[in-house]
Amino acid sequence: MPARTAIATALLVRDGLVLMAHRHPARRWYPDCWDLVGGHVEPGETPRQAVIRECREELAIEVHDPVPIPMTFDDPTLDMHAFLVTRWDGEPLNVEPEEHDDLRWFHPDELAGLTLADPASLPSILRAVSFAAPQ
Repeated sequence: MPARTAIATALLVRDGLVLMAHRHPARRWYPDCWDLVGGHVEPGETPRQAVIRECREELAIEVHDPVPIPMTFDDPTLDMHAFLVTRWDGEPLNVEPEEHDDLRWFHPDELAGLTLADPASLPSILRAVSFAAPQ
């Protein structure tokens, strides 16, 4: 079996809302759907370091204390590492428009109506949001 690709994602929660990024329709993997911000864990990097770097690169924010959370994901080729993020410096901006063509805050009740990269992750996202402390 080929090695699985390590991915680190950030579940950003603020005032009970979840930040989701819409993947650009031209993306090779998971195009035209909503997803958490994140990306590949680079060689020599821990998943925690990767999620901090990805948030810096994709959102222009500095996250603090990302907390690992369990995340169900159906793609067997991926090794998912999800982190709950409730503290950061800066205002999230879409600074990678070739990766994401939209960035929005959603109430958890709205997530089920979205086309998600992997719908199997929805219960994990909702469970984590319910435990997120309000800022």
